[in-house]
Amino acid sequence: MVSIVRKAALWAAVSTSVLLAPHAVLAETIFGAMAKAYANNPDLNAARAGLRATDEGVPIAKAGYRPQVSASATGTLARIDAETGRRDVHSGQVGISITQTIFDGFQTLNNVRAAEANVFSSRETLKANEIQILLAAAQAYANIARDQQIVSIRRQNLAFLREQLNAAQARLDVGEGTRTDVSQAEAQLADAQSLLVSAVAQLKQSEAVYVQIVGAAPTGIRQPGPAKKGMPRSLDQAVATGLRQNPQILAAQYAVDSAGFQVKSAEGSMLPGVVLQGAVTRNTGNSGTGLDDTTASVTARLEVPIYQGGAEYGQIRQAKETLGQQRILVDSARASVQQTVVTAHAQLESALARITASRSQIAAANLALEGVVEERKVGQRTTLDVLDSQQDVLDAQEALAGAQRDAVVASYALLAAMGNLTVRTQGLQVAEYRAEEHYEAVKDKWFGLRTVDGH
Repeated sequence: MVSIVRKAALWAAVSTSVLLAPHAVLAETIFGAMAKAYANNPDLNAARAGLRATDEGVPIAKAGYRPQVSASATGTLARIDAETGRRDVHSGQVGISITQTIFDGFQTLNNVRAAEANVFSSRETLKANEIQILLAAAQAYANIARDQQIVSIRRQNLAFLREQLNAAQARLDVGEGTRTDVSQAEAQLADAQSLLVSAVAQLKQSEAVYVQIVGAAPTGIRQPGPAKKGMPRSLDQAVATGLRQNPQILAAQYAVDSAGFQVKSAEGSMLPGVVLQGAVTRNTGNSGTGLDDTTASVTARLEVPIYQGGAEYGQIRQAKETLGQQRILVDSARASVQQTVVTAHAQLESALARITASRSQIAAANLALEGVVEERKVGQRTTLDVLDSQQDVLDAQEALAGAQRDAVVASYALLAAMGNLTVRTQGLQVAEYRAEEHYEAVKDKWFGLRTVDGH
């Protein structure tokens, strides 16, 4: 009877899938979910805007190379009361001056280099954010696939327990069963109903997280397999790749470069500086000779700092300590990446082993259930034995669903730790964000209030 029920349930599932076939085009793959998250996730778009703001640090630093131009205008009106009478005197002056720094102790040069290193560090930080969003999208997709399976399993379990309750009641009615059998079946059915409600609630929570990360409602989620593109052949290769190209490590290394240039910039404040200034002034009015005149001048100024209150020494020491801190953070990033790679690799191996074990357990549990049901028919087993065997099947099926989810998440987590979970390596069908395009557009700008996109 059990096998007949299972075949009927399978046929109903197949029939349902056939009826829904016209909507198969709406099914979402795990790669489609990651592509949507890459394009729509607000946290990722905010990180891109932050990188564009960092890009502007380069033209700001380059301002030290460029001349400073200013214009001025003054006007004076005076009334003089004298014995000879009242007299109005007016004068005016307009001028323009241009100041150009010739040498500033290499401060501008090092400030520009530090700003460029900050841009490169921020690019790697953005890449790390992109990887984390893609991983979160893959995890959200796998969570829904798992929860859908668990809901389906528990619904099938509920149908099975209803049949067992009906069978126990029928045996009681003909005097072959006991009230205890019926009560046990009722208790197990009530527990199964509670578990189904819990599973449905968990599915709704997973769907809400999916919408938050991906930016669209989940449609046609199917059980994905573990990642294949970019996977390492061994743990040693995974660790080596992660230490070489993980963006967190690269961002920390660029931060060291930036801190080094800031030390040199601070040291430059103790070197001499040369400034060249040119000015043109036009004087008008009726005071003095009453004639207008124009004055032009060129001034060169050499500044030799001797003592500036000690602030320059503190700034240099501060910059050196910051440099030391950034070097330590590189070591910290390497250790973190190595630990993440090893953990993800171990979790993947564990999940794959659990998948194999769970499948064997399901097959054995199903055979045991069928045997217990047959033995109950001849009085060798009780209803409680049947319910216990069904619980073993349920546990094994849910364990398989969990192991499949863990294998998917661990595989993509391993790719993320290696720095291989990117649009390019995974072949995602979405336009890749090109951070260098904005940088090239603004790095040499001399003026302009609008951003590159016209705001």
